[in-house]
Amino acid sequence: MNKKEQERQELHKTIWAMANELRGAVDGWDFKMYVLGFIFYRFISEDFANYINKNEHDSGKSEFDYSLMSDSDALIGKAELIDSKGYFIAPSELFCNLVKRAKDDENLNMTLEQVFRHIEESSKGTKSEKDFKGLFGDIDLNNQNKLGITVADRNRRLTKILESIASMKLGNVADHTIDAFGDAYEYLMGMYASTAGKSGGEFYTPQEVSNLLARLAIMDKKEINKVYDYACGSASLLLQPAKILGVDKVRLGFYGQEINPTTYNLARINMFLHGIEYTKFDIACADTLTNPAHFDDKPFEVIVSNPPYSIKWVGDDDVTLINDDRYSPAGVLAPKGKADWAFLMHALSWLAPNGVAANVVFPGILYRGGAEQKIRKYMVDNNYIDTVIQLPDNLFYGTSIATCILVLKKDLHMDHSIRFIDASKHFIKVTNSNKLTEANIKEIYDMYISRDKDIDYEAKTVEYDEILKNDYNLSVSTYVEKEDTREKIDIKELNKKIAETVARENELRIAIDEIIKDIENE
Repeated sequence: MNKKEQERQELHKTIWAMANELRGAVDGWDFKMYVLGFIFYRFISEDFANYINKNEHDSGKSEFDYSLMSDSDALIGKAELIDSKGYFIAPSELFCNLVKRAKDDENLNMTLEQVFRHIEESSKGTKSEKDFKGLFGDIDLNNQNKLGITVADRNRRLTKILESIASMKLGNVADHTIDAFGDAYEYLMGMYASTAGKSGGEFYTPQEVSNLLARLAIMDKKEINKVYDYACGSASLLLQPAKILGVDKVRLGFYGQEINPTTYNLARINMFLHGIEYTKFDIACADTLTNPAHFDDKPFEVIVSNPPYSIKWVGDDDVTLINDDRYSPAGVLAPKGKADWAFLMHALSWLAPNGVAANVVFPGILYRGGAEQKIRKYMVDNNYIDTVIQLPDNLFYGTSIATCILVLKKDLHMDHSIRFIDASKHFIKVTNSNKLTEANIKEIYDMYISRDKDIDYEAKTVEYDEILKNDYNLSVSTYVEKEDTREKIDIKELNKKIAETVARENELRIAIDEIIKDIENE
């Protein structure tokens, strides 16, 4: 095992031990919010101090340490620092200094509340305000039912969490040896989603599925202009292009929208913990279908998303929506009880002419009738659907259904065809769930780009006329034949064996008759 992997395992063990120690006192969701909030607090504290220290060291002041500076002296450069970093933290309110005082602070919960408020307020009235506003809002430091009945109980547990996070080997923010802060975030999110059932998985897409989606959308590009997720959850999927290409190769930044305020906060925290500066991401909190943000930022070269499956939306109860540029081309709105195609029409509308949108979808939208069939007809007739991929079941937290990936493109091949891939057998079993390995991801990707090569029982490129004959049914099973794994029987050989068995039975019957005759004659 290499050093990087050892560090990662040590980090995960520390988080797991902390979770076990607080189990029963703090439930999973609250535990995650405290730990993520405090990890984020440590991250921005170290990032802020390191930024100042580096500038001072580069100017020849090698002994300078911002954490030892007085608050009054630090305030002199506050405006300039907020302009460059997006926020300000006084030396006395840095994570490292607060941890030193924590066990002796009888009002620790109030101290933390004040520090978090100061960080958020430091960005007020500046261009970074929307990126910091409410970031710590989900960390409830006073609720008796979450941290303890008495103030002493609450502060004791807060101290324990702070000290545990201080002990984590997260390295120097500037080094990012294992992308430690981001890795801690992903581990916590996965740990919570895997133990919290359906509610935990609603906002988190497993890393390997996120990686596959991003690779399908990026293809062989070495850099992209912008990436967008219209239902970004905690932003784990939105970050994948940066992990694949490098942050600097996503030239104009990361854009997302999320309807849930708590998950919206998680998304912004995730961006910071992965080293994405506030100037390079824009996450909005609102309903994408009825109140979309980022009008001035579209179109997007890469769109990746795992929207909620078949949720309710306003649909034709709002008569103005049929005139919305995103939905009007299909001539019909997605059903009120199933918003899936509304999300996909939105994605298509905001996709760049040379872009790719890779979306996780519920299989039912590929064959259901009514308005959904009409929208499929619009998509197919205009050659916008590039590929449909059937994924293995049990890949996602909180649901065992076998989902699909729908790939949309505007600048498509001239032959007006759709690639269908059955990837349902490309996985490994891990305890009670299934998982895509790096090899599985490559196998699926290779079938995706090898459009001119059909593979028995796995991949087929289907022409428009055949899809038309099937009434725009886009289920993979309609076009990719399932392999018959039943034992093959040679009829001639079977008949021969039956004849031999019958002949042998006749011989035995004759022999038995002779024996009986001899016995009767005695």
